[in-house]
Amino acid sequence: MSILVLEQFFPYQLTHLQALVTDNIAQIYTGQFDLSPQQWRVLAVLGNNELLTAKEISVRANLEKMPTSRAISGLLTQKLLVKSVHDGDKRCSLLNLTKKGQDLYQQLVPLALKREQELLSVLNEKEQAQIQLIFKKLAKQAKQLKSN
Repeated sequence: MSILVLEQFFPYQLTHLQALVTDNIAQIYTGQFDLSPQQWRVLAVLGNNELLTAKEISVRANLEKMPTSRAISGLLTQKLLVKSVHDGDKRCSLLNLTKKGQDLYQQLVPLALKREQELLSVLNEKEQAQIQLIFKKLAKQAKQLKSN
């Protein structure tokens, strides 16, 4: 008979770590900046000034359609995003950060990157490179297993 020790089960460990890291980073954008996790992800995706549709944002931010829509709506209300008509498809809108949104992004990014470095500071450079490689390998394997 097989026994599952949840605390040693890789998917559980990964989910647990993801929640801890997310909560840690969330302290930055939820507190002082009053953004939801979904709004932060939309803001982060649009931070490079690329015009994207809500669907493209959803894919890049790894969010479902409804949370993406709510996040976009909130950011539009706060005047952090601007919506324009897609030249190729009039039914589709393109989204981008406003000047206010870009300013907020520029305030948040250094804080998020600093926190990332604080989290990773327990790993040396070699370990940080290894974890990146491990993440890539696991993502590739998960995609292959999913498609089988």
